[in-house]
Amino acid sequence: MLALAFLIWTQVHTGDAWSLAAMVVAAVALVGAIVAIRAGREGWSFALSGVTIAASVAMLFLALFPDVMPSSLRPEWSLTVTNASSSPYTLTIMTWCAAIATPLVLLYQSWTYWVFRKRIGTQHIADAQHHTADAH
Repeated sequence: MLALAFLIWTQVHTGDAWSLAAMVVAAVALVGAIVAIRAGREGWSFALSGVTIAASVAMLFLALFPDVMPSSLRPEWSLTVTNASSSPYTLTIMTWCAAIATPLVLLYQSWTYWVFRKRIGTQHIADAQHHTADAH
């Protein structure tokens, strides 16, 4: 509910017809997700929740662009896409860091998946067998 209030507030202050259309799509998708979950249609509810999130982000982008964070004091003090962007040097460093770290993270995640790939149950735990046998 708080997110909807924020979207409405943003639309009123900085929105246009395109952001209004995105907000309507988000609201309709949210209502559809609620109806779908009450009808027991979890797949549809999940998909419509995704549409709600995507449309909300699109609405904020359309309403605020080129501002990333508008100033409430003076418009010229707003944080824009241009002055919020990183320098080419920073982007180069981050690209190299990502190029090195991403494969390491993927290897680690693959290793943990391999180690924990099998499910266990109470039959694998010695104390659980004794407690289960005592209960019978």
